[in-house]
This record gives sequence, C-alpha cells and structure tokens, in this order.
Amino acid sequence: MEGGNSDESGGSGSGSSTTNSVEISKQKEKSRVSRTSLILWHAHQNDSNAVKKLLEEDKSLVHARDYDNRTPLHVASLHGWIDVAQCLIDYGADVNAQDRWKNTPLADAEGAKKKNMVELLKTYGGLSYGQNGSHFEPKPVAPPLPNKCDWEIEPSELDFSTSVIIGKGSFGEILRACWRGTPVAVKRILPSLSDDRLVIQDFRHEVNLLVKLRHPNIVQFLGAVTERKPLMLITEYLRGGDLHQHLKEKGSLNPATAINFALDIARGMTYLHNEPNVIIHRDLKPRNVLLVNTSADHLKVGDFGLSKLIRVQNSHDVYKMTGETGSYRYMAPEVFKHRKYDKKVDVFSFAMILYEMLEGDPPMASYEPYEAAKYVAEGHRPVFRAKGYIPELRVLTEQCWAADMNQRPSFLEILKKLEKIKDNLPSDHHWNLFTT
Repeated sequence: MEGGNSDESGGSGSGSSTTNSVEISKQKEKSRVSRTSLILWHAHQNDSNAVKKLLEEDKSLVHARDYDNRTPLHVASLHGWIDVAQCLIDYGADVNAQDRWKNTPLADAEGAKKKNMVELLKTYGGLSYGQNGSHFEPKPVAPPLPNKCDWEIEPSELDFSTSVIIGKGSFGEILRACWRGTPVAVKRILPSLSDDRLVIQDFRHEVNLLVKLRHPNIVQFLGAVTERKPLMLITEYLRGGDLHQHLKEKGSLNPATAINFALDIARGMTYLHNEPNVIIHRDLKPRNVLLVNTSADHLKVGDFGLSKLIRVQNSHDVYKMTGETGSYRYMAPEVFKHRKYDKKVDVFSFAMILYEMLEGDPPMASYEPYEAAKYVAEGHRPVFRAKGYIPELRVLTEQCWAADMNQRPSFLEILKKLEKIKDNLPSDHHWNLFTT
C-alpha cells in the first residue's frame, strides 16, 4: 500500500518505476491490439497497400487473429480480394489456418463462390475443410502418400492373367488377381476417371484410412498403386464372397450362426468406433461384409470408400456430413433427412443387417431402395415375420434402429449383449421352437 501511495503522490521510488513499466507494457499491448484490428480492417476494405505497409512494419501481423480466430487471409478469401490475399501469402500467411469453426480460407472462398480466390489458394496448397468446406471433418485427415511408401506396390507385381471381376461400381471394378503368388482383391479405378480430382481425393482418402487399420474383423489392406495409372487398391482376397450373396443362397440363418456373424461384425465396428480416432463406415450393408472362407465361419467388414476418420473430443460430438451417403436400404433416417449425425448411423445399419440375417430377406424387401429409406425416415420399421425370434435378439434389433440415435447402444454395448445372448442359447435351439 505504501508503494501505491508513493506512486499516486508522484514519488520516485521503485514502486514508481514498476508502475511506469506496467503502463508502457499496457500501451504496447493496446498498440498491438489496434494494429491487429487495423490489418483485419484493411483486409476487409481491400486495401492491399495499407496491408503491405503494416506488414513491412511488423511481419508477425500476417498471423493476426480476431475473436473468432479468423486471420486476415480468411477475411480476404471470403470477399475475394486477390491482391490482398497475394500480399498476405507473400508475407508468409498460413493458407490452411483454421478459425473457431475449423474453416480454412479455401473453405470460405468456396462457400462464397469466389472462383479466382479458390484457384489462387489451391496454387499455394490450400485445403478445403471446415463447416463451410466441401470436405468437412472436425479435424481433417491429411493427404497421405509421400513419394515412396512401404505399401506402394509396383504394378508389374500384379498378375491379371487369370483375373476375375468380383465387383463393379461407378468408380471402376474389383478383381481377383495375384500379387507375388497370392490371391488378392484389387480395386481398380477406371482410366477415364484417373484424372478426376474428386475420384483421386476419395481414393487417397480410402488408402489413408486402410493404412491405419489392423483387426481380425477388418479386411486387411496390403498396398496400393498411387504413382501410376490406373490407380489400384489391394486388399486380402476372401474366398467366401459377401454376406449379401450368402443370404441370397442360404436364406434365414439359424440363431447360433446369426449371433456369431453379428458378433464378428460388432467386433470390427467396435474397433472402428474406438475413440478418439473414430472411423464411421457410413455404408455398412451385407455386400460390404465378407466371409473369410466357404465354410462361412468368420466375417470381416470391408469397403471403406465412404468412411470418415474423425478425431473427436468426446462421445457426444455430432458431425454435419454429406446427406444420403451410403445405400438407401440400410440407411439411418437422420442421414436420409440430411440431418447432423454421428457414429450411431452404423448401429442403425447393423440392425438392418441383423434383421436380414434372421429373416432371410432384405429389410423392406417389397420397396425400392429409395422408397424403403423414405418409409423408414417417416418412422416405420421392418416387420418381424420369421418364427423363432429369440426375444433378446428382437429387443436388441429394435434398440439398434431407434429413431433417436442417442437411444441406440454403442457397438461395445452390442457386443456385450450378443455375448450374453450366445451364452444363454440352448445348444439344440432351432427356429421352430419359438413363435412370434
């Protein structure tokens, strides 16, 4: 207190010296704040000369942020001010800086339809992510593919002399081929699409996801051809075909088999949904569940072309991603309605697969896929018809396709429920022992 009194009366002691230094510090900070506001204001006003003058005086202002964490480059990009943006980039602006909504300058430019700005930012390595971006993820998966990867496969090592087409899509085809004497599945992009920017981006995204995955119930990635055309993705070849074909041939499964199949799918999905690095499959359906061999005693989840890797802060994070992603017949209502959704969309799809395994027919089989998805989105669900439903399995199916995604169990919870049902299943159980 004495020091304070001395300062107020104009004393010249050490207290006065301290106060002066604090005041100087405050003035500097105030000056700094005003200069931050200035560069953001001049960027907004398309005054490239004023922006350049400020940067000549203080280069660090190129990284200035407002209360929404937006940089001068964000401001210029949103308005399409090319000269201001070029000046900022010349002074070292971060072209992929993110604001409080995780938007990059390119995402803002795309959202505002500033075509010239979009081209400029892409020239300097700009990426489009954030809530305004064309590829929203709370934290984007960085483009993988350094020049030489230990998984890069030399095309000459792939033998297509006895290849067989095992799948087709709009992107290309999947073939059974040989790699170093081993049967493999090769997803090959059509030559006509090998220069398509979005196709290449999706292909690289799938490769980058698969590189990270190691689990007995996930189809194993072996390598890819990324440096030559056609682009190819190589995974293990599973001789048993897919669950769709198996159910078409066999019809409804007995309870023990259905539960074992469901356990394999749930194990793979529990792994994918592990936090904080959650992978949402987004296209879980019988065609994307593969049988390891013709004995049909083991399943693996495959085809991650539509999957998304999301780094989440907690289990309640919800994402705004592309609506109507995946296959209509197995699609969660929130996806069909273009609403925000989370990893529980996979749980809904799982319920539809479980229903199909127990019934022998696809859900809403009398409807066309789009009409089926629309009917489900209106609140309807498939009708249980098969005799012999174990009550616990029916309850689990209904929980998994709940309209409120928050009411659906996690795959870890599903695993525990299935294991309990399996433990309580009589060894001589058959469908005709029960009636619905």
